[in-house]
Amino acid sequence: MTYVVTDNCIACKYTDCVEVCPVDCFYEGENMLVIHPDECIDCGVCEPECPADAIRPDTEPNLEEWVEFNRKYSEAWPVITQRKDPLPEAEERDGETGKREKYFSEAPGEGD
Repeated sequence: MTYVVTDNCIACKYTDCVEVCPVDCFYEGENMLVIHPDECIDCGVCEPECPADAIRPDTEPNLEEWVEFNRKYSEAWPVITQRKDPLPEAEERDGETGKREKYFSEAPGEGD
């Protein structure tokens, strides 16, 4: 099992999760985070920290696509280990549907 970041993170990018991760397996894109599935130790401490409820265990139904999505971008984006402010539109975008199609950017974030 691993944890994955889903589309709820897109256009919000809360980073509360990275502060509690004991293995630094979060990677930063321009407008979301991902978890490297091979680095995640399945401890689960990140899941309750996410204000957008974007972190899910891969054992939930229909998350196979998100495991591969997280793998792909964690290999392209820089690691992030310190909390940053969320994106300015985070509150208004939190819970919005269809965010991957509307807002997702493949561009890397700044990392640490």
